[in-house]
Amino acid sequence: MFNVGIAFEVLEHERNLPVGWKKVTGHIVFDVKMGFIRKARWVLDGHKTPDPDGSMYAGVVSRESVRIALTYAALNFLGVTAAEIQNTYLQAPSSQKDCIICGSEFGLENVRKRALIKRALYGVKAAGRDFRNHLRACMWHIGFKFCPADPDVWMRPALKADGTKYYEFVLLYTDDVLVISENGEKLLHEHIGKYFELKKELIGLPKIYLGRKMREVTLEDDVCAWAFGSLQYVKAAIENVEGYLEKI
Repeated sequence: MFNVGIAFEVLEHERNLPVGWKKVTGHIVFDVKMGFIRKARWVLDGHKTPDPDGSMYAGVVSRESVRIALTYAALNFLGVTAAEIQNTYLQAPSSQKDCIICGSEFGLENVRKRALIKRALYGVKAAGRDFRNHLRACMWHIGFKFCPADPDVWMRPALKADGTKYYEFVLLYTDDVLVISENGEKLLHEHIGKYFELKKELIGLPKIYLGRKMREVTLEDDVCAWAFGSLQYVKAAIENVEGYLEKI
């Protein structure tokens, strides 16, 4: 509840509910992640709420755009930096007017109080769209424009240290960020990181992107490029088969 708590504005008993807000319900989801990390998250019962108008999904960059961007990076000797936005949807304001009646999970002092859901909480049907719109507004604010061929590829003019003009790119796959720039880490820390909390330990050279292992390779003409591989999937498949055969 600590991370999710920022999504709620708890009202005192004497405060009236604002006009237009409607009561919804939710529940706690318990999970054990890889590495045996236990996690509990309060989610809204989105299956009980009406569908909002328009698209409800977050943006995802196409794999073709990723390949083109990595080729562009190799041809122009640019760095590639990856990052991940923390507590993704919770960093975006909610477009819905939902409220709940607090239970004991909100603390004994808040039981039976009403709380307004002010962030794009997990379970809200429009949470993906709200996060996408919030992230797009941030990209516009820091001077990027989206590519007409792929709205999840963002670009802006930049200068290399030697004065050469080029375009730096930011590729967005929901909360996964891939930067093509001579100053990728600076862009992440001082620009995107100014408006979104990033997982600091994951900022750096990409190791796994869109479920595939990435590695930097040197071609025969000494050009540094990027390659995708499926080694982790092959190893996992072999281990599963070997484990199955041991049980026979």
